[in-house]
Amino acid sequence: MTENALILAVDDEPGILKLFKQILSEHNFRVTTARDGAEALSAAEQYRPDVILLDLTLPDMDGIEVMRHLRERANVPIIMVTARGSDSDKITGLQLGADDYLSKPFNPQELIARVQAVMRRSHGATSKSATVAVGDIEIDLTKRMVMRAGERVKLSRTEWLLLQTLAANAGRVVLHNELLSKVWGLEYRDELEYLRVWVSRLRKKLEPDPSDPVIIRTFQGIGYLLDVDSSALVAASESAAT
Repeated sequence: MTENALILAVDDEPGILKLFKQILSEHNFRVTTARDGAEALSAAEQYRPDVILLDLTLPDMDGIEVMRHLRERANVPIIMVTARGSDSDKITGLQLGADDYLSKPFNPQELIARVQAVMRRSHGATSKSATVAVGDIEIDLTKRMVMRAGERVKLSRTEWLLLQTLAANAGRVVLHNELLSKVWGLEYRDELEYLRVWVSRLRKKLEPDPSDPVIIRTFQGIGYLLDVDSSALVAASESAAT
């Protein structure tokens, strides 16, 4: 999976870029680099990297702003690299769609482990169909769009990230801590009540009857599953009509 994968490393410190190249090359990754935000956006457009390592402190624009632009263009996995002490920067980045973060100074083994982990998750998502159909709902993972009976469903960014994670694993139970870590970050992995609130919001927009959900199913004490069994939806619709 990592053979010849291309990593875009973005940092304004030449020493850090040299270290990224050395460590990643030893593990059969190809590496290209950028030293500011504008160069990073250009390189991402030109080279289509498999993973981006993005420093949050850049000379021309904030790394958070760079990430916002990247997320408007592509779904490439992004690992924030930061020496900032504030957790708020990490949380903001994760909410904007970063897949993980790495704190400076970092352990070379941790760097490789995190790159491999986001690639596994990305590979698992893209191996699925780009569109997941659930009854009259279509979830387009490429365009980041949800349609219900031919009409677009408006979702907040957090709602989309939660649904995207479930849809990329359609038919499989996604554990509570996996959802919390993926959507909100590692700091939230135990915030079950937080997760329940957002699942409830999604159900109100997607379920035929939010009080009796058949699309996003609960596995008590374990996690949630996006159920692609259309027969359950048909039964629910017929029940609601009688």
